[in-house]
Parts: sequence; structure tokens; C-alpha cells
Amino acid sequence: MLIGELAQASGTTTKTLRYYEQAGLIPAPGRTAGGYRDYPPEALSRLDFIRRGQAAGLTLAQVRGVLDVRDRGLAPCEHVHDLLDAHLTALDRQIADLHALRDTVAGLRDSVDTIDPATCAPGTICRYI
Repeated sequence: MLIGELAQASGTTTKTLRYYEQAGLIPAPGRTAGGYRDYPPEALSRLDFIRRGQAAGLTLAQVRGVLDVRDRGLAPCEHVHDLLDAHLTALDRQIADLHALRDTVAGLRDSVDTIDPATCAPGTICRYI
């Protein structure tokens, strides 16, 4: 499958495919007699895995690590489980931080209703913050 065909079939761009090849996410394909990249059919499933990994919040480096394990002939599921556990922990931390930030912003906004803007001191940019 030529690069344009693979790009169309996978819903990506030829530029992305070249980047993935350079980054080690997909192996360098064989070449046609004319020198064009000639991808095997399994490249499509590999690209689908990369897309699903990114959709789950994994970085390309993490996805590459999973693919490296698979390419060595090992099952990467335990590695993926560990990555997802770490990602869930990070997401929970971000959610907690966002809840705290929301509470702070809501408190600042609520204070707007109780402070007369005309009472701001000349050297104060804004009393609300």
C-alpha cells in the first residue's frame, strides 16, 4: 500500500506517516521499484492502535514503548495496565486541582457582589483578585 493510500485508509496524512516512521512508531516500509514507500497491510492496524492509545491519553512515547514490547514478541498488556493506572492517577489529580480552582474562582466571583467597585483604592488594580 503506497503512503497516500495508507493515509487515506487510516484517516491521517502522509506527513504524519513520515513522522511516525521517523519517531519509530511504524517500521520503515519496503520500497517499490520506483522508490515509493510500500506499506504492508498490518500498518493499518498499527496506526489504529496508535490512534486509540492517543485517544486514551497516552503520549506517543508511551505508545512507542508499548509497540516496542509487542515488536519484541511479548504481550504488552501488563505494561499498558501500568500506563493506564498512572494516567488515571494523574487525571484524578488534575480533576481535584480543577475543582479547587473552580472553588477559588467561584469565591472571587461571589465577592464581586459584596464589594463596591467605587471603593477600590487608586493603587489597586482590582480588589477582586
